[in-house]
Amino acid sequence: MSNVVYTSTSPAKILLVDDHPMLRRGMADLLSLEPDFNVVADVSSGEETLAYLKDNDVDLIILDQNMPGLSGLDTVKQIRDQGNQAKILMFTVSDSGDDIHNALKLGVNGYLLKDMQPEQVALDIRKALRGELVVSSRLTAVLAQALRTPNLDDIVSNLTSRELQVVKMIAKGQSNKMIGNELGISESTVKVHVKHILNKTNLRTRVDVAVWAVNSLDL
Repeated sequence: MSNVVYTSTSPAKILLVDDHPMLRRGMADLLSLEPDFNVVADVSSGEETLAYLKDNDVDLIILDQNMPGLSGLDTVKQIRDQGNQAKILMFTVSDSGDDIHNALKLGVNGYLLKDMQPEQVALDIRKALRGELVVSSRLTAVLAQALRTPNLDDIVSNLTSRELQVVKMIAKGQSNKMIGNELGISESTVKVHVKHILNKTNLRTRVDVAVWAVNSLDL
């Protein structure tokens, strides 16, 4: 299973997944212009994705949502259920709030729309490889509306200074282990802080916390 840590000294291994050959070719051509990216394969379905990942490690999977057979979301679920921690970017035409929210809950590292500018694609891929959460700018309002919590001032004032620190670090895409190392506390203590944050904000997951913080706390 892939646990490769991306560094800028070696090109990131990228797998493209889309049922449209022209899109895969165009994306491969675009990414080939970037010296720190290496498109190692492209496949047309979720089933082919899972078969490829059985024998190959990649750093990043760029995955369509709407495909015949296994959908993008179902593919993500199976990838994560198998313990594969490769970064995953959904790259789709769907701007459905439910699709976005469900994808983030399943553990994707970003949700991008296919109408975005080519130069932005490379920037967002690099952010995702560094562990940051990336969402097309046009979709942040959709997520913010879905996750908007009333009485923001009351909620923020109810968070301890340590909890607020953890919120900001979650918003940067840091894992519990990374947060613990930076703050000098154990990973289990971080988990307790996250649990308290979820209870106080009435949010369900750390991804919800990240999106809420980015859109509500002027980070």
